[in-house]
Amino acid sequence: RLCVVGSGPAGFYTAQHILKHHGGARVDIYEKLPVPFGLVRFGVAPDHPEVKNVINAFTQTAHSERCAYYGNVTVGRDVTVAELQQAYHAVVLSYGAEDNRVLGIPGENLSGVYSARAFVGWYNGLPENRHLKPDLSCETALILGHGNVALDIARILLSPLDLLRKTDITDGSLAALACSKVKRVWLVGRRGPLQVAFTIKELREMINLPGARPVLNPADFTGLENAVKDAPRPRKRLTELMIKTALEKPGEKMMEAQAAAAQAGAPREWELKFQRSPQEVLPTADGKRARGVRMALTRLEGSGDSAKAIPTGDVEELECGLVLSSIGYRSLPLDPAVPFDTQRGIIPNSSGRVDGVPGLYCSGWVKRGPTGVIITTMNDSFDTAQSVLEDLQVGVLDVSTSREGFGAVESILRSRGVRPVSFSDWEKIDAAEVARGKAAGKPREKIVDPQEMLRLIGH
Repeated sequence: RLCVVGSGPAGFYTAQHILKHHGGARVDIYEKLPVPFGLVRFGVAPDHPEVKNVINAFTQTAHSERCAYYGNVTVGRDVTVAELQQAYHAVVLSYGAEDNRVLGIPGENLSGVYSARAFVGWYNGLPENRHLKPDLSCETALILGHGNVALDIARILLSPLDLLRKTDITDGSLAALACSKVKRVWLVGRRGPLQVAFTIKELREMINLPGARPVLNPADFTGLENAVKDAPRPRKRLTELMIKTALEKPGEKMMEAQAAAAQAGAPREWELKFQRSPQEVLPTADGKRARGVRMALTRLEGSGDSAKAIPTGDVEELECGLVLSSIGYRSLPLDPAVPFDTQRGIIPNSSGRVDGVPGLYCSGWVKRGPTGVIITTMNDSFDTAQSVLEDLQVGVLDVSTSREGFGAVESILRSRGVRPVSFSDWEKIDAAEVARGKAAGKPREKIVDPQEMLRLIGH
């Protein structure tokens, strides 16, 4: 009997691998929200539906007679890790990164400044971000960060509404975007074009976004063809695409598209800015709102991925009414009983075995830090699952003693007034969302209020 904490890709892939390779294993998955799938549901952009297809495989895992799902259970509060360790032979922590890194600069808390995590949660229907109400009444938005999440946000801010209407973006955020005045998005990074963290697929999609013009400064790319000659192929192709976009004259189709956009009165554009590090978010005269960001210009020391951005002493002010900080997610400690490296934001482990705590494992972002795509997490989770299977084989995990599993946890939860949500409960919520979406011509209309989810299943 094993349990997995967290029902995102890390949790489901860990469960899937253990069930597939051990015919006697039973796996219970615990999730703090009523609904499963973590960042597949709440992180993947609404206009990337193909990335969400992994949900089909996860659903298959959940339907296994040796797997059970218990939503609406917060581990560390409703049940402790020690209590889980009493009930199961092994406990795997796969609860991801539920916080964001902070900039640590003055003005970060002014209104008009949001973390990418909260903004993505808002348009993706993450319950904790449903009341965000970002102010989109300005013309210029500034995104700090050069990763795929930064590009996602830029794309959502600049996408034609007709494209977004057909996605599972939440009703409330669609209404807000319909009234948005944002027509210029700056994506700003501390380092140079050779250090961007986004991938070519996402960049190409952004360059081809209808009605939005890419602005890349040719001066940022001079001499880069040489520098990138011996770089790994993905980095080389990505840089070549940026160089081409920066240097080429817009083609006829592009000119026509731009003329049409100008005619429609909405010449939207996005721009990559490099070697600028935020020093301060500047307040409006009344001291309440953001009106811009003061940037330190930087120079690079070293090359490639390890290059460091060093301030030159020069500064520049960029005016904007909306600031989105996309500098990374961060894991938090779950329970005092679990070792945690606050510096690195991970549970210290080796191949997923938690240091110094036999029978406790971790997978996903809480194991290796908040980087990589779903496939990265899949491989990482299989690695942890493999460690569990090896420990079963060599007897590190003592399965001679029987463990009660959910039976023991259920009475603990009942005594604390907690009612778990089953996978078939989730399927009722799912059906309701799909039905509401159908009425609006969308794949689904997400329910954003957990109380409403629980009412729907008669909790």
